Amino acid sequence: MTAPYSQVPEDDLTLRDQLALDRTVLANERTLLAYLRTALALLAGGVTLLHFIDTAWAILVGWTAIPLAAVVTVMGAMRYLRVRHRLRQIGTV
Repeated sequence: MTAPYSQVPEDDLTLRDQLALDRTVLANERTLLAYLRTALALLAGGVTLLHFIDTAWAILVGWTAIPLAAVVTVMGAMRYLRVRHRLRQIGTV
C-alpha cells in the first residue's frame, strides 16, 4: 500500500504531518475492521437464533440480523473508501 502522501515532495511535509497521516490511515483501517466484526457478530447471532431456537421472536430477530449484517458490511466499506479517497486528496495538495 502506498502512503497517502507519496506524491508530495518530502520537503512539503514535516515528520509530524507524515505521522499524523499514518495514524489516520491506521484509524480508518481499524474502523473498517470494527464494521466487519460487527457484521460478523450479527450474522453469527442471526444464524444461531434460526438454528437453535424455534420461537417466533427468535425467527424474526434472526432473519432481521442476517440482512442487517450485509448492510453493516456495505456501510463500513463505503465509509472506508470515502475516507481513503479524502486522505489521498489531502496527501496530494
